[in-house]
Amino acid sequence: MRIVILDYGIGNLYSIKHSLIRAGTNPEISSEIRAPLDALVLPGVGNFVTASKSLKRLKPALEELKKSGLPILGICLGMQLFFEFSEEGNTQGLGFLEGDVVRFPKNVKVPQMGWNVVRIKSYHEIVDGLRNEFWAYFAHSYYPRPKNESTIIAETEYYVKLPSIVVKGNIIGTQFHPEKSSLDGLTLLKNFVRMCRA
Repeated sequence: MRIVILDYGIGNLYSIKHSLIRAGTNPEISSEIRAPLDALVLPGVGNFVTASKSLKRLKPALEELKKSGLPILGICLGMQLFFEFSEEGNTQGLGFLEGDVVRFPKNVKVPQMGWNVVRIKSYHEIVDGLRNEFWAYFAHSYYPRPKNESTIIAETEYYVKLPSIVVKGNIIGTQFHPEKSSLDGLTLLKNFVRMCRA
């Protein structure tokens, strides 16, 4: 099984790689998307504008991968890039999910940095084995607003209610960092690996 962590100049690649190894697979880090491929992980720690520019050359390959049905996991900024538009730099995203990404209100301390509760809203295999409420690690100043509420699998409150897990078909996003979220984060990554093997 070949799972690729996409290196597009953003993100904590080796932390994610180590966690996926613990989850039972041997991922590779690559700046290219080449077949054969079983799944892709889009990490993200950084700026939406920079990330969007870096992904521009890979957008056709990402669109083909989306159409193929193979699982794509976006983490934090990686999840936000799935959406159509971000207020951060007024920048276009990949458009894999309908909706936009907005900054927390001006009176809110940003970034949200640290542990917060994730509440599961509806079942999906990505949350199999997780409690209805569990703790996860967040680090972000912007959050997504999906147009279709059915894509929201779990929510978190940080002054506002925000989606912390979204799924549409083979597109899976977590606003938190599963690789930094202890055993619950590892459970989610194990579920992702299992989906890749299905």
